[in-house]
Amino acid sequence: MDTNVVWILFGAFLGLLLLGSPITVSLGVSAMAAFMYLDENPIKLVQIAFRSVGSFPLMALPAFILAGALMEASGVSRRLVKIAETFAGPVTGGLGAATVFACIFFGAISGSGPATTAAVGMLMIPAMVNRGYDRGYASAITASSGGLGVIVPPSIPMVIFGISGMGMQAPAEAVAKYGEFQSLSIPKLFIAGFLPALLIATCVLVVNYFRSKKRGYTGITDKWSFGEMAGAMKSGIWSVLAPLIILGGIYTGLFTPTESAVVAIFYTMFVGIFLHKELKLKEFFHSLETTTWITGRVLLILFTATVFGRLLVENEIPAIVAEQLLAFTDNMYLIWALIIGFLLFVGMFMETLATIMILTPVLLPIMYSLGVDPVHFGVVMVATLAIGFQTPPLGENLFVASGIGGASIERISVNAIPFAILSTVAIFLIAFFPQISLFLPGLLGY
Repeated sequence: MDTNVVWILFGAFLGLLLLGSPITVSLGVSAMAAFMYLDENPIKLVQIAFRSVGSFPLMALPAFILAGALMEASGVSRRLVKIAETFAGPVTGGLGAATVFACIFFGAISGSGPATTAAVGMLMIPAMVNRGYDRGYASAITASSGGLGVIVPPSIPMVIFGISGMGMQAPAEAVAKYGEFQSLSIPKLFIAGFLPALLIATCVLVVNYFRSKKRGYTGITDKWSFGEMAGAMKSGIWSVLAPLIILGGIYTGLFTPTESAVVAIFYTMFVGIFLHKELKLKEFFHSLETTTWITGRVLLILFTATVFGRLLVENEIPAIVAEQLLAFTDNMYLIWALIIGFLLFVGMFMETLATIMILTPVLLPIMYSLGVDPVHFGVVMVATLAIGFQTPPLGENLFVASGIGGASIERISVNAIPFAILSTVAIFLIAFFPQISLFLPGLLGY
């Protein structure tokens, strides 16, 4: 391995980031500098970048983004929030709990943390403030719960991890030591995300309950009203059916994750136009505009991150990192702690999808060497990086919640710290006990 390539790649990348360059530019320029040093034809960079968007599973990305935008425009998200509110009822901190449930519901449709934060926050932050909640706290729990949108299936980061990891084979030494590894697939990743998402959501609910009790945030109502619950379910039945149809079709094999995203779009359009009658032409074009903007940004990162990752693999950098880490310690728990700590740190400064695309080729071989199931690692990686949505300085959910709620980033960040701490505890449990991730895929025969 030419060590100069490593210095050029990471030196140029970090230097440009420190100068304030967008991550796409930083990745692209550092990759091009490495190609020039290696005297490679620059057209190879373009060819690798072009092939990176040729995979069938990647088509799910813009489709799920559009489905989420249409669901917000068609009133689906508002009805899901109403259902969550009625079920929270008299529980202490009920509106906070309703926000968590609403994020789980909407996350099962949008697959995006910032999109979930925006859709739910537009409704729940003003409602919490009107009920006496501190503006910073209301924004913080929304930002923290919005991160569930990337763990609850279908998840866009899970799709990106699946695409990044499916082409990677376990090293021969790892196969000889641990036997053949289970195949990596996007449906399996989706199923594996269920229980971890529920565990993290439970941690957020526990923090919300005790902090609400201390602050005197009472429930929404004096008691549960089964009439209101039934009314909310009746009004939102088509909204609740959306994730059931989408995920049910994937898990029964009726359609692939990519096809399910297209089904979600047409289902939402049907509900919005003919049943809710709220999806107008103006809102439809706004949803298309939002999808184009978000998808374009992600694909630009994907272009450059794929080339960057290819250079890492070709220069055997992942193997060297794995060798050095295993030489430092072979204690599984310590290695998990180091990797989780590293991902938490990186998640504070880098965009989630770019981080997955850059680090998967580096970290997945290490986990193979330790006999870790790739699906289990994928869930831990995505869940850990999801905390980055609620931690400064890059936390996208913080900026979304701040824009909606009007509280400063600093104020929201302070209120979000307890949620981040307990969510991190949940991630360690998920890492140390693989069956939390792998129980459902095994039960369903994946």
